[in-house]
Amino acid sequence: MGKFTFKLPDIGEGIAEAEIVAWHVKVGDRIEEDQPLADMMTDKATVEMESPVAGVVTAVAGEEGDVIAIGSMLVEIETEGAGNEGAAPKPVAETPKVEAEPVAAPPPPAPAPAPVETPKVEAVEAPVTTKPEKITASPAVRARAKELGVDLSDVKTSGGHVRHTDLDAYLNYGSGQGYRAAGASAKRADETVKVIGMRRRIAENMAASKRNIPHFSYVEEFDVTALEAMRADLNANRGSRPKLTMLPFLIVAICKTLPDFPMINARYDDEAGVVTRYGSVHLGMATQTDAGLMVPVIRDAQDKNVWQLSHEIRRLAEVSRNGSAKSEELSGSTLTITSLGPLGGIATTPVINRPEVAIIGPNKIVERPVFVGDAIEARKLMNLSISCDHRVVDGWDAASYVQALKKLVETPVLLFAD
Repeated sequence: MGKFTFKLPDIGEGIAEAEIVAWHVKVGDRIEEDQPLADMMTDKATVEMESPVAGVVTAVAGEEGDVIAIGSMLVEIETEGAGNEGAAPKPVAETPKVEAEPVAAPPPPAPAPAPVETPKVEAVEAPVTTKPEKITASPAVRARAKELGVDLSDVKTSGGHVRHTDLDAYLNYGSGQGYRAAGASAKRADETVKVIGMRRRIAENMAASKRNIPHFSYVEEFDVTALEAMRADLNANRGSRPKLTMLPFLIVAICKTLPDFPMINARYDDEAGVVTRYGSVHLGMATQTDAGLMVPVIRDAQDKNVWQLSHEIRRLAEVSRNGSAKSEELSGSTLTITSLGPLGGIATTPVINRPEVAIIGPNKIVERPVFVGDAIEARKLMNLSISCDHRVVDGWDAASYVQALKKLVETPVLLFAD
């Protein structure tokens, strides 16, 4: 038998270390070839490590949440062969036999003690506590007790007359019957959760973004009544194509306005002091998954129509949530859009996906009365937020960009005009 040391392989270009996010084996487990060992997370993706040999696990690199370097030991496995280090197994020391010592015969039992006569004790009847025949209380106390569903005969008093203080004591300390004041909830136990994997990566990225980028946000109200009507017409005649949400239309509007505002579709390398303004729009799409927030990327969004964008949005959301997204689908974005859908609220102040310089956040659509000329009409309104890196984008530029976006959204026929 020998020892096989499985070292963490090079799992991506430029990757120097990876975090252990899940163990599939433990010391003492017998494993087969190609059996999963652990899930390792890098800056780009989560990769499942598989064992190249069969054997028994004798050591693991650390706990979930530990970070180990590429090329270092991940798992040691005892194998049938010579192993990959040529280490011979240590001989097993023979356990010496121990002769059993003779067991002494038990001593004869001691004679039973003479019975001791127990003096008779007269039974004393416990006093029976009875509720007073008549409960006295002020009308205010009675009304309050009735509202709370409290039987005044259950409330202990010092003198037979129920006061507000007696009722308060009953509500605060209870009567042993599990009564709880209206609105109270059962106490939950404290919980300690280790921040590892995707959750830790999100925390680190968000902290770095807020620490290094001077954010500012700008919010504008859009009238999307006409756009919603157009969307309904397209969905009614979509045939076998997927149902359109608001997002593909917004992406088309974003892409059509960016050529006049190249400072928005950019990335800032603050160490080199260089801003790269991109001609193509590789749009990051913030997506909530069970593992946390992920940002898959719609490549060349400017070349896609609303149907193609709808398909890509669905596909990327699916591979992100089931964990099958490739590293190239999760990197390289030049601008990000984040939407909470019906939970979008009135306005948001989204955090920039560093090293990008802007992030756009549409909020939920609400119907409100609006003056249209001298008349009042029901209109569908939506606030749109943008957060920008003030080192690269001026407030005037951000406001001007959003106003250009507003013009397209509120006149949706322009979305399909060349």
